Amino acid sequence: MATDNLRNTDASRPLVELKDIRKSFGGVKAVDGVSVNLYPGEVVALLGHNGAGKSTLMKMLAGAYPIDAGDTLIAGEKVNIRTPAEAQAQGIETIYQTLALADNLDSVANLFLGREKMTAWNTLDDHFMEVQARKVFQRLNKNFSNIRIPVRRLSGGQRQVVAISRALYFNARILIMDEPCAALGPEETAMVGRLVKQLKDDGVGIFLITHDMPDVFSLSDRLAVMKNGKLVGTYRTADVTEDEVLGMIIAGKRPEGKAQAPHAITAATGATGATGATVTATA
Repeated sequence: MATDNLRNTDASRPLVELKDIRKSFGGVKAVDGVSVNLYPGEVVALLGHNGAGKSTLMKMLAGAYPIDAGDTLIAGEKVNIRTPAEAQAQGIETIYQTLALADNLDSVANLFLGREKMTAWNTLDDHFMEVQARKVFQRLNKNFSNIRIPVRRLSGGQRQVVAISRALYFNARILIMDEPCAALGPEETAMVGRLVKQLKDDGVGIFLITHDMPDVFSLSDRLAVMKNGKLVGTYRTADVTEDEVLGMIIAGKRPEGKAQAPHAITAATGATGATGATVTATA
């Protein structure tokens, strides 16, 4: 599982660096010269109105869309991610708003869906998969025991546990979460928040796509706001107010007198990342 590998990750070096990323659909520039990064154990919230480009940016990182121009670096190495399988090989997993679960299958089958474990006789190794599933589910939620019923009968919070466990079991070091608390009640939202903080403690870096301001301010370390395909700015969440964030989302207006935060503050450095340069969005 991912935890042991992640604890050895250099916290002073970005897990992900997206540099001057561009993507067009016909004549529409969906992502226009955007640069952003993510460090181990950090949550970066990606914000913007519908059509701002945040989901397209993450789909390129996840291998769902090809990049037109720009560079992607994973742990300092330049990579060319062309398919979701190549993204998974880099330790990138995506939890979509729909969770992408097979409702008619149980939690164990969903955990290993498409990556089933086989015996020496080329049959499904149900015992191995159930043992491994119970371990990872218990790690995230000790009260989650009904793992053999169809996931359609689970609560929204339990379904999130299954989706997050799938990413975690297959060694995700970079997690993209798309509206993880959408349509969840207060209790289940709190549970997802606890899961996110646990993943941070394990060194997982998380890109969080959300419209929910309470999620932004309770879960993220930094936030990056996009508008019309361009990056408005990247700031430490603690340095800005909700009104300032809304001003960036709606009007594309950067808060006055507030320094941007292109790099995380890491335990290793006690300061911002190496360059201290501002994050850029090419006009």
